[in-house]
Amino acid sequence: MKVAPLLYGDRKVYTVAGFNRGVGDWLTRLPTLWIEGEVTELRRHDRWGSVFFTLKDPTDGACLPASMPRRTFDALRLDLADGEQVHVFGRPELYAAKAEFRLRVLSIERFGLGAHLAAIERLKAALATEGLFDATRKRRLPRFPRRVGLVTGNEAAAKHDVVATIQERFPPARVLIAETLVQGPRAALGIVDALQAVAREPEVDVIVLTRGGGSFEDLLPFSDERVVRAVAASSVPVVSAVGHEGDTPLCDLAADVRASTPTAAGKLVVPDLDELLRELGRSRDSFERCVRRTLERERQRLRRAHVGLERGTRRTLERDAQQLSILRDRLRRGPPLLLERRRSAVRHASARLQALSPRATLERGYAIVRARDQILRSTADLRPADRVEVELAEGSFGARVEEVAG
Repeated sequence: MKVAPLLYGDRKVYTVAGFNRGVGDWLTRLPTLWIEGEVTELRRHDRWGSVFFTLKDPTDGACLPASMPRRTFDALRLDLADGEQVHVFGRPELYAAKAEFRLRVLSIERFGLGAHLAAIERLKAALATEGLFDATRKRRLPRFPRRVGLVTGNEAAAKHDVVATIQERFPPARVLIAETLVQGPRAALGIVDALQAVAREPEVDVIVLTRGGGSFEDLLPFSDERVVRAVAASSVPVVSAVGHEGDTPLCDLAADVRASTPTAAGKLVVPDLDELLRELGRSRDSFERCVRRTLERERQRLRRAHVGLERGTRRTLERDAQQLSILRDRLRRGPPLLLERRRSAVRHASARLQALSPRATLERGYAIVRARDQILRSTADLRPADRVEVELAEGSFGARVEEVAG
């Protein structure tokens, strides 16, 4: 239907509705055509008559809104996801009520992974080869961090979830918040700077890197190589909590721990104070029971030792008394026995002395001859006419030498 203008003198004026219908009619005369792009912001609901998405040119970021009847989309069974590159067949149209330009899609063919997905897969493989994702590199989180670093955007959701969870679980915890861009072309460098700055702060023992959910393009900075390497090289452990459960940016693989949500990250970095108090109470009760058992065991041991000491003392005293009695008997019998042994020894010695005495020799008929007051043992010293004295067993006499025989 031809759109008629309003006439104001020689001026033709179109209403907004008329202008939109005219543009829409003109667009319908354009031919159908194939367009190549990357699927983003895919939105589908069972109660909607159409499926909506955006085609993005990965080279310069140009975007084209598109829609497709839901039944037609479901019949293709492509199971498309954000980031996939496709060829779309359709024609341009204008939603006249709001002057919204979009592509009316008649068919879709999967063309392969989108440029971003392919680049991410290549980067993922390269970093994995370097060992940045190895489990051996993962560090354990400190149980009682002195200070928790939080790198996040200025959005309320993710930051609030982490801080609220930390304060609820462990009120004494201290949190250092570093806000930065978390999407867009400048986000990667901002995230790297924030991570490094927080890691340099004193007493920071763990860092949470987080942002809420978003489209595939929104989360691209968290798969940027600079961000992934900064997470892997962090001097303190890093917990990555980016997007939702199904999102897995590369920083999740490089982090020491991955949290499915910002709330889960808050639970990972601090202990539960109530549970700690309960554990402390249980430990105190266990310690008291242990001390009581130990004291009772030592008391029984001392009691047994005391009884054994008493018995041992009695036995020792009895044994010592017996030994003392034996010694007393020995001391009483000892002097007479010793005296008798000494008397016998004296008698024996006297007998030997008597046997060896010259007197005894004389009594057996021998005599002792002296000359010049010396006992003669040889005739060499004698001369005829020498005077000698002869001693017998009983008495002595003098004599003169008449002859000396050799």
